[in-house]
Amino acid sequence: MRQAHQPRGVVGWATGRMFAHRPSNRQRNIWAVSVLDVQPTDRVLEIGFGPGVAIAELAGRATRGHVYGIDHSQAMVRQASRRNAAAVRARRVHLTHASVERLPSFDEPLDAVLAVNTVGFWPDAVERLRELRRLLRPAGRIALVSQPRCPGATRDTTVRAAQELQDLLTRAGFADPQVRTLDLDPPVACVLATNPT
Repeated sequence: MRQAHQPRGVVGWATGRMFAHRPSNRQRNIWAVSVLDVQPTDRVLEIGFGPGVAIAELAGRATRGHVYGIDHSQAMVRQASRRNAAAVRARRVHLTHASVERLPSFDEPLDAVLAVNTVGFWPDAVERLRELRRLLRPAGRIALVSQPRCPGATRDTTVRAAQELQDLLTRAGFADPQVRTLDLDPPVACVLATNPT
């Protein structure tokens, strides 16, 4: 579990490769990006990008925008940088070794934020979400994605996870939360919300 939370060294590298090639992980990340509805000029942040699968998908959509990513694992920063090498060289993708508690500066407001299976690891998630809301432009979008990985996870587990994410977003001041579901085993929930204008 520790390597899944913060991959390190050779074992972390192998964990990242497994995450990148597991079909359900790839499907979940690609779907999450499609639900976020990223536009060509968007400035997007992914928190906890892992091996960079969603970063690649975001970069393929924000072709005239900019994609930022933070991850607290140096091993994942290296792996995601290799996976997205052309976009990093073109300065359309910027990946940083950082934690959600110490967000770097993004100079201008962001259009969208994505977090896939990471919110459960954040200390004081409501405060982290408030900080992210301050970084978003008015009417900016956030997508929090959860596919429960606990033993025995079911559709009910996903429903509870989605409700928890909705509650966190509401407490942080986001508006119009909506839940979308991807039918995997267990199902994936994506909770979308906007920064009030």
